Amino acid sequence: MAAQGVLDARAAHGSSTLADLYDPLTMPADLLKAHQKVDRAVDAAYGRKDFKTEAERVAFLFERYQALSAPLATEMEAKPKRKRARK
Repeated sequence: MAAQGVLDARAAHGSSTLADLYDPLTMPADLLKAHQKVDRAVDAAYGRKDFKTEAERVAFLFERYQALSAPLATEMEAKPKRKRARK
């Protein structure tokens, strides 16, 4: 699983903070490669390979999340709240 590769790469640098690990100038090569593998898996899952930037990929994923979660939010708002019985 691609995500496990990211976790393993982070664990290999256990004394580093997330700020250290994700500094674009000093990001460890193994962590960068693990994230690139996740990116390829996400691209394949959504049938997309034409993202020009990481920001474009993230924007696409947030749009998908909003589209998928909006019906759930609407459903939760429509349900009447039950009053709890007082003891």
